[in-house]
Amino acid sequence: MTPITLSKSDAVGVKTDAVVIGVVKLGGGVALPAGTESLNAAYGGKLVEVLSGLGATGKTGEVTKVPGPKPGKSATLIAVGLGAAPDGELKTEDLRTAAGTGVRATKASQSVAFALPTPDADCVRAVAEGALLGRYAFTAYKSGDAADGAPGAITVLTDLARNKDAKAALERAQVTAEAVVQVRDWVNTPPSDLNPVGFAADAVRLGKEFGVKVEVLDEKALVKGGYGGILGVGQGSANPPRLVRLSYTPRKPVTHLAFVGKGITFDSGGLSLKTSTGMVSMKSDMAGAAAVIGATLAIARLELPVQVTTYAAMAENMPSGSAARPSDVLTMYGGKTVEVLNTDAEGRLVLGDALVRASEDAPDLIIDVATLTGACVVALGTKVAGAFANTDSARDRVVDAAVAAGESMWPLPIPAEMLDKLKSHSKVADLANITGEPWGGALAAAAFLGDFVADGIDWVHLDVAGPAFNDGGASGYTPSGGTGYAVRTLVELAASAS
Repeated sequence: MTPITLSKSDAVGVKTDAVVIGVVKLGGGVALPAGTESLNAAYGGKLVEVLSGLGATGKTGEVTKVPGPKPGKSATLIAVGLGAAPDGELKTEDLRTAAGTGVRATKASQSVAFALPTPDADCVRAVAEGALLGRYAFTAYKSGDAADGAPGAITVLTDLARNKDAKAALERAQVTAEAVVQVRDWVNTPPSDLNPVGFAADAVRLGKEFGVKVEVLDEKALVKGGYGGILGVGQGSANPPRLVRLSYTPRKPVTHLAFVGKGITFDSGGLSLKTSTGMVSMKSDMAGAAAVIGATLAIARLELPVQVTTYAAMAENMPSGSAARPSDVLTMYGGKTVEVLNTDAEGRLVLGDALVRASEDAPDLIIDVATLTGACVVALGTKVAGAFANTDSARDRVVDAAVAAGESMWPLPIPAEMLDKLKSHSKVADLANITGEPWGGALAAAAFLGDFVADGIDWVHLDVAGPAFNDGGASGYTPSGGTGYAVRTLVELAASAS
């Protein structure tokens, strides 16, 4: 991971390859935020004029590069647009995005100092997270000179460098960013190199490293336990399924959270085969499981006083002579039966098993994370997750955590009629895995999952099919490919509970 430190050094004299500052949009021009006074003086008090002359407008994500005030001796100045701040205050997400944009404007091997506004510890954390996440690149399969070598150091310039809260904020930023990076790496790894067995082994290895207990149910244990959903989805693949359970139990926990993640390491659609273009990004169908594992490890590393029990349901959904057929009936963990009318609606099947098992632990709140439906992407686009819940209070807690973490999320309903349609659509089982209607797919999937949560337990379902994987270009601190979405929300939820 990129080394990062806090420093009270002046932005003019700091030894680094580049200095990143912010530029605020103000009326028809730009203005410099607090903390850039010395830099402005180094340019003879005309830095705003210099930036304006180069076309800077302060628009969010805009980058303007300026030679250092002492040619050949000082760092390159990178001015990043912060947008407008009508109330005079910048949001932490603005700073996080600016830091990511600034670091992406440099080479990975260059050292960078950030002279962005840091009036409090939350702003310090936002700048650090944005810088660390913005520097991410997946180079495991690149050859030759594709990788730039060792990452250059990052320095956050702040008057709070010796402040206890700021130091704690930096630690949290580092730990959380490392968890997000691990999740991105998992999601970006080709499915030929990340199947359920290997994915589970990674969880075991990291659990040992960070003091988290990890148990793995293999195919024999799944058969013995009656996990019909996970087995049904995985039976068509040469790579057998797994159910991974992670547990972190601190002394005197203030609450008990259960995380459940969808871990389909590749989704072909099964016999209900996807189109060829529809399969291209389906290595990312395990992003939910990756996120809940990553978040659990981060919470343990931060020693937050919250008990966490996590279930990652892993399978590969493939067509073959042994694959589940449309009209097959699966007996789920706990005894409920499901008629599979579309084998491409498989995520809800593995999650159903895991939700029943998670309910047996009697947590205070269950949160599942899943790249579950294309319908949610149609409704909310590619950058916003859908939040469903069985209680408004539980949903609001998670959405509030997402807002604080800088991850976009929007509440969606679970109409009672959706569960009725799932039950009535099967003539032979307790319920079908689809309603048979072309609309409301995300709502129907949520209704299906909710039927596997025990009565009396608060539950929130996050459909992250849009924001978990970025098919477009990088922006801010978000790269192309796996994004690590939901890790920061889950860590924030745990931190706010403590």
